[in-house]
Amino acid sequence: MAAESSAHRADARSSRLRPHTRRQPWILTYHSVTDPSDDPYGITVSPERLDEQLSWLRSRRLTGVGVSELLRAGASGRRGLVGLTFDDGYADFLDEALPVLRKHGCRATVFVLPGRPGGVNEWDPLGPRKPLLTHDDIRRVTVAGMEVGSHGLYHQDLTGLSDEELRRETADSRALIGDLTGSLPEGFCYPYGFLDRRVARAARRAGYSYACALTPGPLLSRFALPRTHISQADRGVRLWAKDLRHGLRQVTVAGAGSRTAVPVRAGGPR
Repeated sequence: MAAESSAHRADARSSRLRPHTRRQPWILTYHSVTDPSDDPYGITVSPERLDEQLSWLRSRRLTGVGVSELLRAGASGRRGLVGLTFDDGYADFLDEALPVLRKHGCRATVFVLPGRPGGVNEWDPLGPRKPLLTHDDIRRVTVAGMEVGSHGLYHQDLTGLSDEELRRETADSRALIGDLTGSLPEGFCYPYGFLDRRVARAARRAGYSYACALTPGPLLSRFALPRTHISQADRGVRLWAKDLRHGLRQVTVAGAGSRTAVPVRAGGPR
């Protein structure tokens, strides 16, 4: 009980912390929204915690939107928005995450795997196995007003693929999502957050207008947008600290430009 009271006091303090100036758009990374009790990778949040996190954003006059909307708003000078992304295309998005997003008037980008319709997250050796969106589910995500982006076909480390395999993961996944939803997706998300210059070029050539990474380092650009991983542990003060850390990044994403110096493979915590 004492720990819970202390957490509430910390959250209350965080709501009074002053916002800072962000040099580039803030994009949050979610994955699965369900019971987080079996979560070896720290990528699951409960619907209740998602509700709490979105409430925190609202207390700071921030509204969650998809990445395409966020980038368009930034170009027009509109403020008060934060990007919400859900990676891997877990089926729990429709039943668990979507109702919470609607409650808070938020939108999001869902990065799906059209090559694994109705499959499971076989790429996670520690499990647990979680069902993925079917093709019909992907259509339902679009009808619900969410942005659908590509996470590739099969959730592979793209930096280790041949040129033809890389083309399929980027271009063919885009075409398949376009057939499913009636609109070619604008956004791509690199599995595991891994990319290099060749992979970033492939995303651009496939016709996407942006691509998301996690911690892209010197590859930072519109085709390697940084994001902030969100977990079950993130509440008021931790969220504020992550916002602050993001705001201290020194390189600004300007259009499709990129400041790169040496070859690098960028990635993230997973």
